[in-house]
Amino acid sequence: MAIQWEQALGVGTYILKQRLQGKKRFPLVLMLEPLFRCNLACSGCGKIQHPPEILRRNLTPEECFAAVEECGAPVVSIPGGEPLLHPQIDEIVQGLVARKKFVYLCTNGILLEKSLSKFEPSPYLTFSVHLDGLKDWHDRCVDRQGVFDLAVKAIRAAKAKGFRVTTNTTVFDGVDPQQMQEFFDFVQGLGVDGMMISPGYSYEWAPDQEHFLNREQTRALFKQILQPWKTGQKNWNFNHNPLFLDFLLGDKEYDCTPWGSPSYSVLGWQKPCYLLNEGYYQTFQELLEETNWDNYGRASGNPKCANCMVHCGYEPTAAVDALQPNNMGRAISSLFQ
Repeated sequence: MAIQWEQALGVGTYILKQRLQGKKRFPLVLMLEPLFRCNLACSGCGKIQHPPEILRRNLTPEECFAAVEECGAPVVSIPGGEPLLHPQIDEIVQGLVARKKFVYLCTNGILLEKSLSKFEPSPYLTFSVHLDGLKDWHDRCVDRQGVFDLAVKAIRAAKAKGFRVTTNTTVFDGVDPQQMQEFFDFVQGLGVDGMMISPGYSYEWAPDQEHFLNREQTRALFKQILQPWKTGQKNWNFNHNPLFLDFLLGDKEYDCTPWGSPSYSVLGWQKPCYLLNEGYYQTFQELLEETNWDNYGRASGNPKCANCMVHCGYEPTAAVDALQPNNMGRAISSLFQ
């Protein structure tokens, strides 16, 4: 199964506790960015567009732990930049696992195999390896030849050592649906613990602004790509709440809950979300209480939010919806697939 029992139970219990306490807004996944540096310059990402003095900075382990405690989310995703470039990334991960946080360390895979000795397998640790498709497409997306082979080799090595591994795929305009289906078959053959997918999002600092998907394109493309999964012809192992996939297919309508995946970095708490560059708060409480959330999400009419269907905004909505009585059966059954 993709989302293991421990995580499903931990997140479900956390959501119920927040609801019983009457909280309307609460985080589910902390996106912890301990640095912005990267060993790739992907055209769909803008993190390395920060000035050199920012790129040289790292969060200390103590700053990471303080942010995790302040936020309280049960899941911590560690993107970047490339987290394995951080000189104390093993200490950060060890501290989060000791706090029983479900950690997804996001990596492009280049440094993963040589870094495995720094970590110990745990149900609380998952390596999330960025793969956008088969070899030619992925290497084109990351603007470097040979990265796909390095990442696949690292996945095999990590699985051989007993680590949990998932893949993380961003679907951009121009992808071939059949090739994406072949990619899912290939990745599942690697024995990964789940696959994560998300439509390409209009990240403001990304050099390439021409291949992001609008809402209609997203639903049309995902209907083509996921048709064999939807009809039961393929049993692809997605590391998602199935209700989020229903949303991508257009079978469900959700609004964004941007507070569900707050982002903390060397610059502070990003407002209002991971994708919009509107400044930073110094504390999580400021982010939660001082942001005018009515100005964001598709229902707000904000043009910046009109086409966004990315997982960091909508999967928290689906996670809360999964605890509704009419959805619990499907959410539970997905754990056995």
